[in-house]
Amino acid sequence: MKARFTYLGDMLFWILVAVLTAALAVILLYPLLRGAKAAENIRAGEAAVYRDQLRELDRDLDGGLITPEEADYARAEIGRRLIAVSADEPAETPKPARHHRFTEAFVLLVLPVLGLCLYLTTGRPDLPSQPLEARLENPGNDVAVLIVKAERHLAQKPDDGKGWDVLAPIYFRTMRVNDAQLAYRNAIRLLRPSPARLDGLAETLMAVSDGVVTEEARQVLEQSLTLEPDNPRARFYIALSMEQAGRPDEARQAFEALAKQSPADAPWLPLVNQHIAMNGGAAAGPDVNPGANPAAPGNPTQQDVAAAETMNAGDRQQMIRGMVESLDAKLSEEPNNFEGWMRLVRSYAVLNDKDRAAGALKRGLAAFPPPGEQGRQLLALARELGIATEGATQ
Repeated sequence: MKARFTYLGDMLFWILVAVLTAALAVILLYPLLRGAKAAENIRAGEAAVYRDQLRELDRDLDGGLITPEEADYARAEIGRRLIAVSADEPAETPKPARHHRFTEAFVLLVLPVLGLCLYLTTGRPDLPSQPLEARLENPGNDVAVLIVKAERHLAQKPDDGKGWDVLAPIYFRTMRVNDAQLAYRNAIRLLRPSPARLDGLAETLMAVSDGVVTEEARQVLEQSLTLEPDNPRARFYIALSMEQAGRPDEARQAFEALAKQSPADAPWLPLVNQHIAMNGGAAAGPDVNPGANPAAPGNPTQQDVAAAETMNAGDRQQMIRGMVESLDAKLSEEPNNFEGWMRLVRSYAVLNDKDRAAGALKRGLAAFPPPGEQGRQLLALARELGIATEGATQ
């Protein structure tokens, strides 16, 4: 019985393919088949118009509206046009143009055969049909199927907090920000507030507001800090809210405190140091972050750090911009440097140069496309920094 259903399914598939191929061929051939007839109709219509003009000319002459000389001149001109139209009319039924015959043959024969060969080469005709229910039972790494499976489960059990807890970060990674926000709220309501859930909710609120730490997001982050006072993510965003509010001294102090409490190899230290420099502080170099690679493009040298400490805010800002432009030039020559692209996008963002940040994002995605893990990290960073991602992958 199962083999019979499989056979019927395969037969229905090929019937559907044949019907769609025939329909597509008719759609493509229709303009070619009606082209000659349309041209004949146009010529016949023009000839009828000229004959009407000749009859109207005779009436105007009989009514004394025009002189005989004017009538003769007009009759000659109309007659010339009528002869020209009549000369274009074929004496017998026209044969289709040669290039039309080649086009029709290509549409009817070559195109379906080419499509079939392409399917047999790159497709999986041996793969049995698998309905949605079967894919839901074994989703594998298909994120879309995982989301559908989780949504179906939650539709039946909306009070399952663990389900919302699993679904919320998946929504956020797939850029369904509003759905992620709702999922985080449900997880917090049904389970309990935790730093991870509260930080996730705050990030969805910031994503909706184009990277701005809103008052509601700040309150959520402060609640997260009451549960985990050393939470680096919450501390970073609260410092960022001070920077966005135009309080550079408070922001710098908050970023410096975060840098001091962070491990030497913390991945967020480069971004924290850039914000410190943006708010008038001295950017930490390899001596503060020994885990960093001093030879990596864009990392300040010991001399750069020493020079920055003796500069005023304006000169320090100019020095930082020169370092960022130097990093940009190095990445143009050697684009296969993921950490460099991450640093460049962050740098332009903290310099408030969103156009260059978007350009750096696009160039970075050209070297590390979004289907890969590194490309997804670049897109996640752009969303975190409020950089537009539309068109960046084109």
